[in-house]
Amino acid sequence: MNYLENQLQNLKAYRQDRLDLAHYLIAHPEEMELLMNFCTQVERDISYRAAWILEMVFLENPTVFYPHTEAFMSIVPKVFKDQAVRPFGKIISVLTENFYSKNYHPEKKLLILKHRNQLAESCFDWLISNQKTAAKAYAMQALFELGKEFDWIHPELKQIIQNNYENELPAYKARARMVLKSLKKYQNQPKNV
Repeated sequence: MNYLENQLQNLKAYRQDRLDLAHYLIAHPEEMELLMNFCTQVERDISYRAAWILEMVFLENPTVFYPHTEAFMSIVPKVFKDQAVRPFGKIISVLTENFYSKNYHPEKKLLILKHRNQLAESCFDWLISNQKTAAKAYAMQALFELGKEFDWIHPELKQIIQNNYENELPAYKARARMVLKSLKKYQNQPKNV
């Protein structure tokens, strides 16, 4: 068992522990491939622990993450455990926000059309499945961003939010109201032709 695997096996959810391991990976980017491999082991607990670290690496130093975008995209449809969907959802939310930003971000070159379609599909799956609120919130936000490009997404997103609203927790409802407000604002703004 190597250092990374040992650390992941014993990792608790404490933010500082996750941050320390993320900083180790930032200092040792050659270990990122191994981290991505652990993320693929979706049936094992090490997978969601690896996802926690992947999220921290992405947030702390995305340039270490970027070379592994293709691997990340191949894992997204396979992730199903709540503990892994949340960090994957957070990464996707930031990726899509940056991609559709008016400012330059490397994501504009990394997220090819195939990836964006795949992200839409996975986010809708998470939104309609039995995921926890945080994962659904990130999925809603990512779908709002993706809907800026794909016309069919916003109406579907609005319908799903409205259909599920009454049965969801207060945190979901709060994010849903924000997304619905953003949808209305986006819909009413003039489009560049």
